[in-house]
Amino acid sequence: MPARRRLEAQRAKHDTRNWVVKRRERTRHLIELGGLVVKSGLVELANDDRAVLYGAFLELAFTLQGEACERMMALWKRRGSFAFRDETEVKESTAEGDR
Repeated sequence: MPARRRLEAQRAKHDTRNWVVKRRERTRHLIELGGLVVKSGLVELANDDRAVLYGAFLELAFTLQGEACERMMALWKRRGSFAFRDETEVKESTAEGDR
């Protein structure tokens, strides 16, 4: 039975039907977004309370509908870019230290 399941999983992985590919891309996108929520520390800060997280996201969306949208987006993009850069630098320096 396990060999049969492996074969089915392998077939599913290589399924190139348009709807399957789109579903796989959407799933990957959602996983990446969830990873950002965890990476930001929001899950721990909100005690993994989905209502709190959803409310916070609604507040962000409300903020982006206002006059300060462009300014806030620029600020958040800058902060996120710095955080990604710093994380990359830490990983690279850690990898160099392991050598």
